Amino acid sequence: MGSAGGRHDRHERGERRGRRSGRFFEHGDLRYVVLALLAEQSRHGYELIKELEDRTGGAYRPSPGVVYPTLAMLEDEAMIRQTAGDGGRKQFEITEAGRAELERHKSTVEALFARMDEAGRASGPGRPRVGRAMMNLGMALKNRMARGCSEDELDRIVSMIDDTAAAIERS
Repeated sequence: MGSAGGRHDRHERGERRGRRSGRFFEHGDLRYVVLALLAEQSRHGYELIKELEDRTGGAYRPSPGVVYPTLAMLEDEAMIRQTAGDGGRKQFEITEAGRAELERHKSTVEALFARMDEAGRASGPGRPRVGRAMMNLGMALKNRMARGCSEDELDRIVSMIDDTAAAIERS
């Protein structure tokens, strides 16, 4: 891979790096995306999570355990600051230092947003809704199976799932 500077230079030119371990963003990329989203408008942490999910068509939804430490780090670095938020939630806006950081890494930011746009187009408009429905089904099955069931009840559950799968294929 070469020196760290070489890798960074390739990234600055907008070359796409391979993703490791199923991560959507490489180490350090989320900070640029957060700065860019805050440059558009001030937001709460949850709004950033939702915006990332929306822009990637559900292909990426960062956990609060990733977003909030990133916000804290950017605030410590004076790239963002808190503003008066509603409902007691912390709202953040970009600072001039943050805008300068974005400008220095403009090609990186453009490449990251292009990847997000590509993921959004590839996932189609219904992916987040289908994913939510699948999670609901999975949780319902897990909860139902934890209570135990008779052979007849199990047959009925399996039949419902098979019937639903067949109806989806026919639609």
